[in-house]
Amino acid sequence: MESESRQAHWEKVYTSKGENEVSWFQESPAPSLALIAEIGAAPRQAIIDVGGGASRLVDHLIDLGFCDVTVLDLSAAALEAAQARLGERASRAHWLVADATTWQPTRAYDIWHDRAAFHFLTEERDRAGYIARFKQGLKIGGHAIIATFALDGPEKCSGLPVMRYDAARLGQTLGPGFKLLQSQRNDHATPWGSQQHFQFSVFQRVE
Repeated sequence: MESESRQAHWEKVYTSKGENEVSWFQESPAPSLALIAEIGAAPRQAIIDVGGGASRLVDHLIDLGFCDVTVLDLSAAALEAAQARLGERASRAHWLVADATTWQPTRAYDIWHDRAAFHFLTEERDRAGYIARFKQGLKIGGHAIIATFALDGPEKCSGLPVMRYDAARLGQTLGPGFKLLQSQRNDHATPWGSQQHFQFSVFQRVE
């Protein structure tokens, strides 16, 4: 999918639906927060939430004292929704409207978090573009937490096809230079009560 079409799709989603009217909504991003704690993340470290949209992860990170948080998403409407929710606290985070497959990082981060963005990249050129930015944007020794649909997860989301992964397949796709530290399954309950099977994998950049 072309970047412009992908952006138009997500703008439509976030301008036509409320925060809790999308399948990926979480009242509390508990799995991500637990893994961020397990890797020993410190509040002074730089963390980027790629494809963060209107996720509430940024709210919790600010509450925990993280002072260098960036949220990147294709949809300006999604980021505006998060900023409106946070009110004056929104100034404590950095906000980037960008496509993770073509964005040019101007700095590197200690922690790269991606819940359900990478699995939408079904074309090889888009995955290659994302991985190139991933390597530019994650420090040596830094950690990546990437969540995708599991092998038995949905084949589509928001009307779009997705790629499904286990930890081994995800690691192979990312390529050398990343050490898998752990992987865990997560069954996400959508706002209407159905289950989506996710896998969360934690990598450390060792290249």
